Amino acid sequence: MTLATEIRAALNTLSPTALDVINESALHSGHAGDDGSGESHWRIVIAAPVLDDMSRIARHRAIHTALGKDIIGRIHALAIDIK
Repeated sequence: MTLATEIRAALNTLSPTALDVINESALHSGHAGDDGSGESHWRIVIAAPVLDDMSRIARHRAIHTALGKDIIGRIHALAIDIK
C-alpha cells in the first residue's frame, strides 16, 4: 500500500466531500527533508463538513489526529488546504 493510499484511507474517517492527496516530493528532490523515498512531501486538499465549525488550528489538529502518529512520522512536510 502506498503512503498516498494510507493517507486517503485515514482521512476518509472525516467523511470528506472532496479529497485530493498530492505527492509533491519530486518538487523537493535534493532538499534536506528528501529521504529518497519519493514520499516525503505531501499536500492535502480537503472539504469535510465536520471541519466547518472548527478554528484553523482545530482543523489541522483533527487532520493530524486522523492521520495518526505512524503516518505523520513518515512525512517530512505536509501542506493542508481546507476548502
